[in-house]
Amino acid sequence: MYMKPYRLLQSMAGAAMAIALMSGAQAPTTPAPTPAPAPADQAPAPAAPADAAPAPLSTFVLTGPLQWLPPATFDAGPFGKLSVNGIVTGFAQFQNNPVPGDDDAQATLSNGQIFIQKAYGLFQYYIQAGVYTLPTLSVPFVNAQITVNNLYGPVPVAYAKWQAAKNTQFLIGSLPTLMGAESTFTYQNFNIERGIVWNQENAINRGLQVNQTIGKYLSAAFSWNDGYYSNRYSWLSGSATLTKGPHSLVYDGMGNLGQTAYQTAATPVQNNSYMHAVIYTYAKGPWVISPYFQCSKLPTNAKVGVTKGTSATGGALNVSYAFKSGFSFPARVEYLTSSGSATDGSVNLLGFGSGSAGTTFTATPTYQKGGMYVRSDLVWVRATNYTPGSVFGKTGTLASQFRGVLEFGFIFGNNIVKK
Repeated sequence: MYMKPYRLLQSMAGAAMAIALMSGAQAPTTPAPTPAPAPADQAPAPAAPADAAPAPLSTFVLTGPLQWLPPATFDAGPFGKLSVNGIVTGFAQFQNNPVPGDDDAQATLSNGQIFIQKAYGLFQYYIQAGVYTLPTLSVPFVNAQITVNNLYGPVPVAYAKWQAAKNTQFLIGSLPTLMGAESTFTYQNFNIERGIVWNQENAINRGLQVNQTIGKYLSAAFSWNDGYYSNRYSWLSGSATLTKGPHSLVYDGMGNLGQTAYQTAATPVQNNSYMHAVIYTYAKGPWVISPYFQCSKLPTNAKVGVTKGTSATGGALNVSYAFKSGFSFPARVEYLTSSGSATDGSVNLLGFGSGSAGTTFTATPTYQKGGMYVRSDLVWVRATNYTPGSVFGKTGTLASQFRGVLEFGFIFGNNIVKK
């Protein structure tokens, strides 16, 4: 059974700090009244003046509806003027038809992280450190200790950035992927749990990246990296974003120019694949609407254990509406299908069996006031064309699962409210 890194880890149950380092898609300087569209996790950010004050946390995007607080800033001597945020969240899950090894109900600390960045001058850096979980639809929950130990370590994102010119940035370190419409950590997204389409993508890679703004509406990013965290630097990734008014259109592409049989919990056989995605986002007033399409191909390669090439094709629709007084209601629907059958040697990309497909629906009512938020996922997943023993229930023969998930958290920063 071959799966995305996190699915591999779940079926089994970092980036060394490296001078630490980086920055990517820029968050608004102050919380916006509506969620900002940001389909790519490392879209190029506009350049900041060399003597500008530290900006808010900028390495990750927030697709909404959660709003980040302005950071606390302080003079750290030779390290420069730093901007700092933090987050602590708890997680509870209730479900029917748990897969073998999972429970009907559980609760745990899901995030305890600190974010430190120097966000001005020619040389900048960013460090994200702490514990985290990556809850994902259709697979067992894995606690923070196992997740950190088996995936990206206690410093999952850390990089340096050189602001070479007004519209040009160079990054090096452990970077969020350029691929896909959903980001890695729970607090970044419309929904608490990542979806089955996200579960085909890589999440963190190590390497070099260049961000370039071209004119008023177009930006692009290119990266040479190790793909699915393989420590084999043969991947090329790219993202181009066209933005005008409330509309944005993104193309993401990535692929391995080499091959490797190396596999770990963070590096599945998909490390030999290539992938494309097209993402549209409309954000205006209380609405954010973002449909996207994604396809991937794992070519035949007997040297890495792929006897028959397999593909996965699908997409999703994310919608969020922000009410007054801190309430919002995001929802997501997904469909993903894979090629082949259980008898022709195709790789099991979805986890439901070779040639299977899956449909999911997630609704996430959310409330945030200041740095406190609470939200809940109401989730339905159904598998089709599955292999008995590979889906839900104690015997893996039930086609569907329902989950109720609760996340409660505090975002830390500069919480002083000026009257």
